[in-house]
Amino acid sequence: MASFRLKFEQGLKTRGIDFTYDLSANADAILVIAGTRFLLNLWQARRRGIRVVQRLDGINWVQRVRWTSPRYHIRAEYGNALLSLIRSHFNDRVIYQSQFIRSWWEDWYGIAKAPASVILNAVDLQTYTPDGEHERPTDHFRLLLLEGSLAGGLNSGLFHAVSLAEKLSAKYPMEVFVAGTVDSATQNKINTESSVPIKFLGVLPREQIPHLIRSSHLLYSAEVNPPCPNSVIEALACGLPVIGFDSGSLKEIVTGDAGRIVPYGSNPWKLETPDISALANAADEILQDQPRFRQAARMRAESAFGLDQMVDAYVKVLLED
Repeated sequence: MASFRLKFEQGLKTRGIDFTYDLSANADAILVIAGTRFLLNLWQARRRGIRVVQRLDGINWVQRVRWTSPRYHIRAEYGNALLSLIRSHFNDRVIYQSQFIRSWWEDWYGIAKAPASVILNAVDLQTYTPDGEHERPTDHFRLLLLEGSLAGGLNSGLFHAVSLAEKLSAKYPMEVFVAGTVDSATQNKINTESSVPIKFLGVLPREQIPHLIRSSHLLYSAEVNPPCPNSVIEALACGLPVIGFDSGSLKEIVTGDAGRIVPYGSNPWKLETPDISALANAADEILQDQPRFRQAARMRAESAFGLDQMVDAYVKVLLED
């Protein structure tokens, strides 16, 4: 959410469009990024004739199929209720971040009354680029996980990544870099049990991410049912091929030789164990032909995920459509 806001604000500035966070301002439109607690202010703005557009991400669901914590469960369900309320009663337009998200919301909560659009996320192709300094190893392969959080109930994809690296290590020397929040219990368990080197980097400053991506050989998209992961788009822009299971929006984003998306092999909605062997075969194909896949990854980003393209699409819905 913060990443999108920063990129969108910069796009507005370059177009000479003013913006504010004040819901009482005399604006032409309001973009609600997911949700807001200030429902009265939002309702009053709409009564003044200001167009309200809601940008929707995915729905909180992991807490319904596995134990998280009472605090996480309550926050997740409260968040779903708030987003659904705004979607049903406050909007003039809805923007979904992928076709998968649109289908998900419409399946769980019905079709929204407001007109809807799908606008994929984007990235600054000048910042996220294959060109630039890197420290990509030449004597082994580096598998990268780049997520906001893989802590607590969200850590299943991390264990799958370790299993993947262990399978690949039978053929290649491997290491795994993990950028994002991982709780100490999960780190300790993995460090104790894994046969491949794992490095937990924590949450990194945004400006370090392109260098980290360029310094890797493969990105594994670890989130199950990802709505529209920025990390995948950033990786493609830096020329890093992506692998993952066919859940969520990945097949919308990773096409052709930009990477490989394989069947999950079981039920992702129940967080069942996926087909790691199929994923390892896909990773093996990419590791054997890095130049072809790296070039295709960048080409995919240039064709679909440029920041100007995304901002123009939002501006059309907000101010012109």
